[in-house]
Amino acid sequence: MRILISNDDGYLAPGLAALADALAPIADIVVVAPDSNRSGASNSLSLDRPLSVNKAGNGFYYVNGTPTDCVHVALTGMMFERPDLVVSGINNGPNMGDDTLYSGTVAAATEGYLFGIPAIAFSQAEYGWVNLDAAARVARDIVERRLDELQKPYLLNVNIPALPYEQLQGMAATRLGKRHSAEPVIRALDPRGREIFWIGPVGATREAGPGTDFHAIAQGQVSITPLQIDLTHVAQLDALAKGLA
Repeated sequence: MRILISNDDGYLAPGLAALADALAPIADIVVVAPDSNRSGASNSLSLDRPLSVNKAGNGFYYVNGTPTDCVHVALTGMMFERPDLVVSGINNGPNMGDDTLYSGTVAAATEGYLFGIPAIAFSQAEYGWVNLDAAARVARDIVERRLDELQKPYLLNVNIPALPYEQLQGMAATRLGKRHSAEPVIRALDPRGREIFWIGPVGATREAGPGTDFHAIAQGQVSITPLQIDLTHVAQLDALAKGLA
């Protein structure tokens, strides 16, 4: 099994090392990650400048670009053999509900999916890398399942409670919940007295009932959400066609 691993926290992130260590015994892995933290980069590609690839002492490759850049460069310019799976993470913090639209972790997996390769994004549901060994063990468990019953390629968004492995309450197939609108930006002044803005905190959960990723995490379960990319609003097509007639 050949696996390409990336993330959005950067090639020095503990979550990336934990994921690579967990998967190395069961697969031939290649790690290509950003040179720095690119959280919130979503699916952006760097089209305004060239990208460089360097190799760290631990064998990981790092790119001066986004998570999407990393997977794109790896698949189209670095790897001689197509991987069987693309995995991303383990992210420092959750990627649930509307957050998946902004997530660089999910974006790295999405790029693999767009190339027709099964892909999985892994995130811890809390910040701080607590019980990271358990999250890495869960990631390996899911990869080893192969999930042959799913139509390939598939794109899975996995969020893991920051609990010891023995305290996890199993795995749940979930849908994305929803959040309220984000909190307002935080105004401040830079050292020269100019006004600057920090993006505010995410909004509180709005839809977190049974069946959602938020609910599963609250119950101590590993949340696994299958994602799709088609943004077409199918229900609006007829109305649009009538309006254009």
